[in-house]
Amino acid sequence: MRIAVDGPSGSGKSTVSRMVAGRLGLTHIDTGAVYRALAHKAIREGVDAADGAAVSRMLGETKVLLKVAGGRQELSVDGVRVGGEIRAHEVSAAAADISGHREVRARVVEAARAAAADGGVVMDGRDIGTVVLADAELKVFLTASVGERARRRYAELAEKGGSVTLAGVAADIEDRDRKDATREDSPLRRAEDAVLVDSTAMGPDEVAELIVRLAGEKAGMG
Repeated sequence: MRIAVDGPSGSGKSTVSRMVAGRLGLTHIDTGAVYRALAHKAIREGVDAADGAAVSRMLGETKVLLKVAGGRQELSVDGVRVGGEIRAHEVSAAAADISGHREVRARVVEAARAAAADGGVVMDGRDIGTVVLADAELKVFLTASVGERARRRYAELAEKGGSVTLAGVAADIEDRDRKDATREDSPLRRAEDAVLVDSTAMGPDEVAELIVRLAGEKAGMG
């Protein structure tokens, strides 16, 4: 089974998808990590993530490898394994810009589809159910209120020692929502056949259990 989980920034897509994959014995693929990895390289090399021409030049000199090994996602950029450095607050902001470029999205979509070619995945992102795995057996659109998403992201960043404010994080999320919804290529939207899940008042375990139940129902229909 291929499960597509889409949703806005801070909705808990990666956390929940990882849990679902573990419970169902599937592989979790986080496409957002690829955009973050490219954004991290742009920051490291002084490339303006909003400059399409500059990003295109960087992309032409970048080797991205996204693969599944031992039931786990492995991501490397230019031969170097990607780690927790891509979760920094400034990387998230740059990823919002870099993901808006058509050339970048085409590269990530190609890599994601190749990684999921054998099925048995839970893939999360912002255009999985509409573009990357448009024929996935189960599609979920996971969302939550801006206030709740900001609270979650702030807690995560604060725990890592980040110098951020709740108001600042909320503003960043609203900005990311705007960019995601209005970009020309593959804007964030709920697929027509996706199940809408509002996690504002739900914990990760509850959301994961709901998706596992939905997957069971889909499998039973087969």
